[in-house]
Amino acid sequence: MKTDLTDTTASKINKALVQARRAIGTPAVGMVLTLVIVTDEENAYDALKAAGDASREHPSRTLVVIKRVSRSPRDRTQSRLDAEVRVGADAGTGETVVLRLYGEVVDHAQSVVLPLLLPDAPVVVWWPVNAPLDPAKDPLGALAQRRVTDTYACEKPVEELAARADAYTPGDTDLSWTRITPWRSMLAAALDQVACEVRGVEVEGEEFNPSCELLAMWLADRLDVPVRRSQSPGPGLTAVRMDTDCGPIVLDRADGSLATLSIQGQPKRAVALKRRDTAELIAEELRRLDPDDTYASALRYGVERLKGAEGSGERPAKGDSGREAVPAPVESAAKAPASRATAQAPVKKAAAK
Repeated sequence: MKTDLTDTTASKINKALVQARRAIGTPAVGMVLTLVIVTDEENAYDALKAAGDASREHPSRTLVVIKRVSRSPRDRTQSRLDAEVRVGADAGTGETVVLRLYGEVVDHAQSVVLPLLLPDAPVVVWWPVNAPLDPAKDPLGALAQRRVTDTYACEKPVEELAARADAYTPGDTDLSWTRITPWRSMLAAALDQVACEVRGVEVEGEEFNPSCELLAMWLADRLDVPVRRSQSPGPGLTAVRMDTDCGPIVLDRADGSLATLSIQGQPKRAVALKRRDTAELIAEELRRLDPDDTYASALRYGVERLKGAEGSGERPAKGDSGREAVPAPVESAAKAPASRATAQAPVKKAAAK
């Protein structure tokens, strides 16, 4: 069921939501969180589709904030709020409100969103594109317990990672980090199968891919070993090679779907490691709304490396193959265990050295 409201208010939108629920015979609210999507008109459809698919696992009220920039100077002084209310089959398993802001109200989007939040429920804000440099200080981001960005959608992803580290606040996360969860799980499981010491790692993937950078930062941070970053045509991450005193451990994914895990002394195994769509990534992020300390540690480690290379005017040290080497952190072995289980196995290996 869809209801269009022109030049409306938050109070009228709330009334329309109640009337729509009664009309379809579900007056009770069975949603677990509020998902606020801040996007533009061009990317609104894809973001809404991903949120709708994720709502099957996490029933939620989805508020889509679209800030419309008026071309005429006269229109910029005229504030208006248009809304599209979707309930029932048109909104997945929750409710959806598409908010289009015009004029001066664009600068006060939080005053429109605040009355529409579900009471006593967590709030998650997601920027599919054009995220602020400091999400926690953004007026909409300040309303949320979790703030989701995507550096892959930025023009300069590596520089964006540095900005994310400078402005990091507990509750911030990034879909580029979520994309490497299967890789982290598989690498942790591989290290659990052998009793050996990791001496070095090589991460291979597309140039300027933030997920490749984050995986390299995570491995260097948790294992306390040099990590080399090499380039490949992709798609995305293509391989991770770990040099150990028991022989090489290689996780190779050339086609973006099926990977091969090779451990010295064991037969090669094919593992499913497909590239996931946005709906799966958002659904994963909504499963846990507590701060991700592992992401914060990896992000800050990487930024220190990038800033050190940039500030000195020198390129990072290179190995025999000519690839850039990530220097090992000084005190990473003393860090607290990661909050996610997928990061704990490499920590044990590093501590056992």
